Amino acid sequence: MPDMALTSRRLGSGPPLLVVLQLDRDGWRPVLERLSREYEVVAVDLPGFGDSPALPEGTTPTVEALAAAVAEWLPGAGLTRPPVVGNSLGGAVALELARIGAVGSAVALSPIGLWTGPEAAYALGSLRIAHSMARAFVERPGWIAGHPIGRTVAFWQLVARPWRIPEAAAVGALSNLARSPGFEPTRHAAHSYRLRAFAPGVPVTVGWGTRDLMTPPHQALRAARLLPGARHVSLKGCGHSPMSDDPEQITQVVLDAIRG
Repeated sequence: MPDMALTSRRLGSGPPLLVVLQLDRDGWRPVLERLSREYEVVAVDLPGFGDSPALPEGTTPTVEALAAAVAEWLPGAGLTRPPVVGNSLGGAVALELARIGAVGSAVALSPIGLWTGPEAAYALGSLRIAHSMARAFVERPGWIAGHPIGRTVAFWQLVARPWRIPEAAAVGALSNLARSPGFEPTRHAAHSYRLRAFAPGVPVTVGWGTRDLMTPPHQALRAARLLPGARHVSLKGCGHSPMSDDPEQITQVVLDAIRG
């Protein structure tokens, strides 16, 4: 696979910290601002999401392929085995980067791939409904995002308190969901993805929201069995994408993981 020209943004100064993004760019903003007080945060859009191009034609966007693309992009971005953080799909990519030794440490928040077939169908099916809604209102996302009820309908499966999402962040998330060309092929590929057990050669932290409705907290028990050498933490009161629910808690989990 040729090196990908992935889109990234840098914030702050200090040692580099890689954050992999997909549909949750706006939800990450309050956490990235806090992390940038101590680190140079490099936030990169995964292939086919945000402003990054999709993988080359004929390449199935599996979690492993996405991780390989990020690993190949790192040297050109001036990054050598940085710590990495990701949520959901990004969390699974972070774990695969740790598996292949491309990063110095990894934090995975509610990573996908710990599910059974029916659980995967439920989670990915709910995202498909959200995608259809976002596309239907792509020209006027404010019709949904401008009201607490609309935000609840759109984001109930992702955050614990969707009505509290700022309108601007909700608009950004819906717009990103509607226009990301990698969404559907990645959603299809993700259905068969299962995290395989491995002994991390770098520090790994796995965090799970106690109010996660998309990948329920019992999946954290499977993560603990597959990654016994990792640090496993509960994210109190948080949903599947916990950054919006409690930026302070998520920031502290990331900082503790990197410092530890």
